[in-house]
Amino acid sequence: MTARFAATFAALSAAIAVAAGAFGAHALRARLTEQDLATWETAARYQIYHALALLFVSRMLARGIEGTSLAGWGFVVGTVVFSGSLYLLVLLDQRWLGAVTPIGGVAFIAGWLALAVAMARH
Repeated sequence: MTARFAATFAALSAAIAVAAGAFGAHALRARLTEQDLATWETAARYQIYHALALLFVSRMLARGIEGTSLAGWGFVVGTVVFSGSLYLLVLLDQRWLGAVTPIGGVAFIAGWLALAVAMARH
């Protein structure tokens, strides 16, 4: 992963998270159950957290700190799988997607652990 890719993905992901949060709060609020709205908000919240983390990773990549690429990929995969599966679960009412979501959570955790190792070694 390059610093440019990480920063670009992070910025786009943050923009999508803000748009998704606003869409959920305004356009979907009247159409969703409280549980589905909470699920949507969880997806947006985790997406923004990891967009910010990926911005940090992009700076570490730019400095050439080993191990940060693995952390970045954990955050990218986690965002796509965790947040993506929750958005689709709500929009398509496909409850089976809830079984996919933990895979994204594991990717997030792996990203954070890789970042911890990279920072400890730096």
